[in-house]
Amino acid sequence: MIIAHYAHRLPADYDISIIRNRASRRGALFDDVPELHFKGFLLRERGHYGAIANEYSSLYLWRTDQGFGDFLVTGRYKSVTDSFGRAQIEMRIALDARKGPAQEARFATKEEQQIPLDADLTTTFAAEIERNREIARQSGVVAAAIGVDVQNWKLTRVLLSEREPRRTAGEEAYQILYLARPLLGSLPTASA
Repeated sequence: MIIAHYAHRLPADYDISIIRNRASRRGALFDDVPELHFKGFLLRERGHYGAIANEYSSLYLWRTDQGFGDFLVTGRYKSVTDSFGRAQIEMRIALDARKGPAQEARFATKEEQQIPLDADLTTTFAAEIERNREIARQSGVVAAAIGVDVQNWKLTRVLLSEREPRRTAGEEAYQILYLARPLLGSLPTASA
């Protein structure tokens, strides 16, 4: 699995209703995309949940690299480049992804953590996978995933939740404007 995320910073006076309408209009186009567990249309709005700037972004969990490749080569990304330009896409290898007990994803959080140079990777990954599974079991959680950036040796923790995020240092919080969930139900449940 692959976690992919890209963001577009918006001017302070940008009309956020344009982004809300875009997510509403385009969201359903991703409801049946093959190889896609989910795509979140996300918004960070200045002054809300710790955001100091406006930002529109997309967060994906792909079942396969082929699914992500198809997204790029079939023109689905073109609507993004036509509207906002080409963003740097952050990609992570998903070590674990779980479906939680909740249904309505209203918020997403993303947290990154450096892996120390002297950390044992096997132990670190096992601990993070177990942590992810524990988080996915909590009430209010729609899905949780843990990924690794092997170029920069960073962990990325992703959480989709129906609950408002707590303001935690190092964590970015987003409003989910639309969640396309073609294969979300095929993720292992938190108890598995």
